[in-house]
Amino acid sequence: MTELQAPHTSPAAARAPSPLVRLQDVSMTYGVLGALKDVNLEIHEGEFVSISGPSGSGKSTLLAVLGLLERPSVGTYCVNGQDAWRLNDGEQSRLRGETLGFVFQQFHLLPELTALENVARPLRFARVPPTEARARAARLLDRVGLAARAGHRPSQLSGGEQQRVAIARALVRQPRMLLADEPTGNLPQSLWADILDVFTGLNQEGHTIVLVTHDPLVAARASRHVILHDGTITKDTRSSVEAPATLI
Repeated sequence: MTELQAPHTSPAAARAPSPLVRLQDVSMTYGVLGALKDVNLEIHEGEFVSISGPSGSGKSTLLAVLGLLERPSVGTYCVNGQDAWRLNDGEQSRLRGETLGFVFQQFHLLPELTALENVARPLRFARVPPTEARARAARLLDRVGLAARAGHRPSQLSGGEQQRVAIARALVRQPRMLLADEPTGNLPQSLWADILDVFTGLNQEGHTIVLVTHDPLVAARASRHVILHDGTITKDTRSSVEAPATLI
């Protein structure tokens, strides 16, 4: 028998009129293999959620569904109260750009650009004026402790610094939720604390964060912990520390 604990309602969630995202009876099948099975999950504004489980448990697939990168085989996924898969491609793209920011295990920085230019680049496609884009990128680099490295290219930065640049880039379009897939996976354990401190600080400012990890030490830094096994949520618990309700 699996252990299933329904999380208590936090003050932040109680004040929210509806969750930021809601998965209802979501399943994802690849051929004869079921990657997700009848997943029900709500995430409210201001939460810091870790998703963990053994290899093949479906955690990266779940993150892909949350990020509108994969469409579930069955079930519904609502973002900001909208059924995301009833939207057309353009509406989905706009919803993804305005609501979601992504941080991956690979940093995906452009080697020919400086840290500042890498962070500002997504704003180019959002038609933000260059002066405003550079100012916003500079503020975010300062937020992740890299103001002095703004003019450096990726090859001149450590792995931990590159990941902090990637986090700043994910935030530059001011998304409502940050999705991080194994963000410490390419870093030595000695650098994990620096990256997790950034996520914790962002959450304390009100950012909603969903972080996928296979490591229990990383998962423990979140205030809510979701565990997957064979595509099913087997545990969903909160710590005693609550995330703030509003984004600063």
